[in-house]
Amino acid sequence: MNEMKKIKITQVSSGIGRPLRQKRTLEALGLRKMQHTVEKNATPQILGMVEKVKHLVKVEEVSE
Repeated sequence: MNEMKKIKITQVSSGIGRPLRQKRTLEALGLRKMQHTVEKNATPQILGMVEKVKHLVKVEEVSE
């Protein structure tokens, strides 16, 4: 089976004072507050959202 890679996304910087588009991207990723971590499949859509807020998040690959 073709397993999709997973990534762990952690918010390391606040969305306060950021453009609305970046705040909404953080919300769409499921990040609610500082140091909150979510696991997502590494789809092109998710990777694109992470790229737009890369200065606000830390990304790690999940090893299984």
